Amino acid sequence: MLSEIRTRPPLLVTERLALRELRHDDARNVAERAGDKRVARYLIAVPSPYPVSLATRWIVGRLAWWGQGRGVTMAIVKREAPDQLLGSVSLRRYARDRRAELGYWLGAESWGSGFATEASRALIEFGFRDLGLAKIYAQVLEGNRASCHVLEKLGMIEEGIRRRHIRKGKSLLDVTLYGVLKDEWR
Repeated sequence: MLSEIRTRPPLLVTERLALRELRHDDARNVAERAGDKRVARYLIAVPSPYPVSLATRWIVGRLAWWGQGRGVTMAIVKREAPDQLLGSVSLRRYARDRRAELGYWLGAESWGSGFATEASRALIEFGFRDLGLAKIYAQVLEGNRASCHVLEKLGMIEEGIRRRHIRKGKSLLDVTLYGVLKDEWR
């Protein structure tokens, strides 16, 4: 597998985007964009406001994933502006079960652009092709219809709802599960 050979994740390029390795200098943009109340409300572990120090720790942890075989988190940028972080997309890998959890977020200014679908499609393809995954799944917090729509456009199937499963602030929220198997992909 490529993940055991490469010391760093590859650059993935789509029609409009590049998925590159996160960098330490992305921390301020991560804090600003992911910490925006409109974005953070749908992210399980992101507070609003999001301190830059916490975003820095998140980046350090996510950079370590690749070398540990735990998955990959990529910065989403426009091809012509590789320093302008739009969001991130990740696969948290569970190697024993040959599955990974897809996660993504975009700054609110990039919503409605199709970037989440485009970036996720590229990372799913990478996961099946290069990481040897058999299944990729995602969890969506209740109320996030836009994310459900992205996953459906990717061909993921709704697998069920975990009722009052995640605590966000003072509330327990439902989580909708989506998944796609390698032999269903494309």
